[in-house]
Amino acid sequence: MAELATIARPYADALFKAATAGAGVDLGSTAAWMDELAAIAANPQLRQLADNPKVTADQVFAVFTGVARSALPDMAKNFLRTVIDNGRIDALPEVAAQFRALVNRRNGSSDAVVYSAFPMDSAALSEVSAALEKRFGRKLNLAVKLDESLIGGIRVVVGDEVLDTSVKARLEQMKAALIA
Repeated sequence: MAELATIARPYADALFKAATAGAGVDLGSTAAWMDELAAIAANPQLRQLADNPKVTADQVFAVFTGVARSALPDMAKNFLRTVIDNGRIDALPEVAAQFRALVNRRNGSSDAVVYSAFPMDSAALSEVSAALEKRFGRKLNLAVKLDESLIGGIRVVVGDEVLDTSVKARLEQMKAALIA
């Protein structure tokens, strides 16, 4: 079987071209419904249902639209029908990731995950955002996740770049220095 990234690429490219060519189509809202479809597709119970030969494509489509938090636009419905008809539900999470990368490339931004030992308020997050955008030299779309193992400080992941200012990282550096 081909890699999911290889399968997902044409779908992400086609969706991106359709979203950028359409009048009045917002890339942000397209990315939002694509992320929602990817989250639904990642559910093991849905995958099991979709793999059942007794379940029709229309029934799988109905489950997707019924589970979605809001009504899907026509573009989303058409895209979802194509994916279901081609038996590519497993690739939806990868399609969403590749679509988000295309949107970020167009906007000159990157997705970033900030791992923090404690919850961050909006003032602290905007201060961190400004510092990180200066450090990485581009606009960042921040998501915050709690990781109590950090003890204190933050760990930031932007693509394949990692900035670790956590207490845990400093302790690991001290440990390595003592051993060496």
